[in-house]
Amino acid sequence: MTNDDVAVLLSRVALKDRSAFSLLYSRVGAKLFAICLRILKDRSDAEEALQDVFVKIWQRADSFAAGSSSPMAWLVVIARYHCIDRLRARRPVGNSLDEAAEIADLSPDPEETAVMRGEGKRIDTCMEQLDSDRARAVRHAYVEGLSYQELADQFGVPLNTMRTWLRRSLLKLRECLDT
Repeated sequence: MTNDDVAVLLSRVALKDRSAFSLLYSRVGAKLFAICLRILKDRSDAEEALQDVFVKIWQRADSFAAGSSSPMAWLVVIARYHCIDRLRARRPVGNSLDEAAEIADLSPDPEETAVMRGEGKRIDTCMEQLDSDRARAVRHAYVEGLSYQELADQFGVPLNTMRTWLRRSLLKLRECLDT
């Protein structure tokens, strides 16, 4: 199915055409389900997420601007962000102080601390070899958990440029750490 076909179906869905919605589901549902499954890592959770994603598509189809982006990319973004939101919602709520007192101390022993400190210094040394913007982007993405879109907005670059920055930076880091 071409992007033009998907765009036509989305425009019909925006007009609340149920047959177009059904056809859209049959054509792109498997791909969106695979994305949900890859992110959520649980089949039943991915199935529920896919249902929610298609509800959002039904409700927001009129907001798709055909000339601004690829229709498949638009659908994938909806699925991806919905799954990420589900993951964030899963985070456990903090325990009470009484429960916390019974938790074993899992902090590293002195040997583990020394090893981690050495590894941290190696990573810091390799990070210094990156351009300062690239290093900050890597830290924001992999330490603070910012999304590609959030990083692209923060650094004022296109989304694909940010993906390229991160990919190339990680390759340089891997190369540095392997030596």
